[in-house]
Parts: sequence; structure tokens; C-alpha cells
Amino acid sequence: MANKQTMMSNLTRRVGKTKLGKLVKGYQQLREANYISTHFGSYLSPVMASSQELREAVFQIRHKVYCDELKFEPKKPDGLEVDEFDDFSRHCLIRHLNSDELAGTVRIVRPLQDNQLLPIEKYCLNSITRHDLNPQNFDRKDICEISRLAVPAQFRRRQMDRFAGAATGVINQQAYSETELRCFPFIAIGLYFAAAATAIESNIAHAFVMMEPRLARSMSFVGIKFEQIGPVVDYHGKRAPYYINRELLMDSLKPGFAVMLNSIRDSIRGQLPAVETFFDEELRHLAKPMPLSAL
Repeated sequence: MANKQTMMSNLTRRVGKTKLGKLVKGYQQLREANYISTHFGSYLSPVMASSQELREAVFQIRHKVYCDELKFEPKKPDGLEVDEFDDFSRHCLIRHLNSDELAGTVRIVRPLQDNQLLPIEKYCLNSITRHDLNPQNFDRKDICEISRLAVPAQFRRRQMDRFAGAATGVINQQAYSETELRCFPFIAIGLYFAAAATAIESNIAHAFVMMEPRLARSMSFVGIKFEQIGPVVDYHGKRAPYYINRELLMDSLKPGFAVMLNSIRDSIRGQLPAVETFFDEELRHLAKPMPLSAL
């Protein structure tokens, strides 16, 4: 029996090296790519927070995950988890099409002024040991940080997703395999792709993230390979600083997920003008002089 399996394995390898084998493999990869992108688009859709209502929905989701569930932050009386970095952040959500509910959120912190820091710069700068990839080496407009990824508990119903890490995007590698594509947690992957699409479409060259090493390993499972630029430190648990740019992302991404990213980019590209208009109006509102009657 063992000899028969060895013979079949050798035959498969030989066929794979022929033109026919390569053609079949290419067809299989294309079919897989179309399946992944279509599967995501059939059930989920990326949404940019281009209104105050959507921004509040972001902060509500974050409060449920980071304050109520994980207890990383203290509970707020208004049920909104907001910090200083949200003033210069773009927020992405994933909408579950069948229920019309928001199934997760992530933000892209993008400083544009010299006095605006990334969270990683304010709290964990000393943890970065790759000095060539220190965010302070780059112009403010060329950097961003991906943070506050949150998936509500009601979208982690399956037994394999009922663990704390799933709230922040970790894939349970004991439960998933590369051949079980429909079991992948598309919400978490879609959120990272929405963040990546926002950075790419906004011409941001360098992205940073402070995350658990197991989350970085989870993302490499589908070909998103973050580069670790410092040791693990204690920051909301054991986390390490990571770096990624467009080249690192596109060079390692598996074909199926590359198609999915391109689809999300198309959607994000069409929504960004509305986001920028919203923020311009907010800035103009803040810049208006306060009426004397309000003093």
C-alpha cells in the first residue's frame, strides 16, 4: 500500500511539471480565486465610515469588544470607545448583507501634522528595534497604523471561533485548513484588506501595527505577511510591532485572496471621496469661531 502511494505521489509530481500539469494548476488557482472573491462578495461588503452615524457604530462595536468583552479599556457611560487618535483616523466596517448588520470594524490612523503621532509611536516606540523601519524616519503623510480591529460576538457563532483571539481577528489554525476555504473567517480578513485598500488608495507607503504574534501567524496563513520589527512586549497582552507595505503584501498574497483584495479596493476607491468630504466638513465645523452667546 505504501509503495502504491509513493508511486502515485511521484506520478503527480511528474505530471505537475509538464505543460498540462501547469495549465491544470493555473486553472485550479483561477477557480479558487474567483470562488473566494465571489463568496466574500455574496455575504459581506466593505463600508467606509463617511457619516457621524457610521462613526458612532464603529465606536459602539469597539466598546462591546474592547471594553465589555476583553476589558482592555474601561467602560464608558455613553457606550462609545473613542480615543485621541480617532480625530485623524479613517474607519472601515464590514456589513453582513443578509442581516444588514455591521459585522466588524478596523481603523487606519493617518497623521497629517507634525504633532500627530501613531499609537505605536506614543506608547511602544522603544519596542521598535528595526531602526530603518522606525515610523519617525518617514514623512507624516506616508505612514499609517492599522488598529482597533474588532469583530462582535454575534458574528463568532461557530465553535471554532469562540475564543478570545477571534474578537481581534485571530484564525484558529487548529480548526481551519487551506482546503477548507469556506471556513475561513472572511470578516477579519476582509477588515485587514479594507485597511490595506484604504492605505493603497490613499498613497500611504508604510503601515504599522501592534499585534499578538499569533495574529501575525494567522494572517500569514492566507498570505498576509507582516514583518516583525521588534520584540514582544506587554501592551494589552503580549504584542509585538509589525510593518507592512504594498510590496510585502502583494508579493506574498495567495491568488484567491489577491482577487478578493482587488474587489475590496474597487469598493473602497468609490467610497473614499465621501469620507474625505465628511472629514473636510468636520474640520471646517471645528474651525468656526464660537458665537458669543455660547461663551
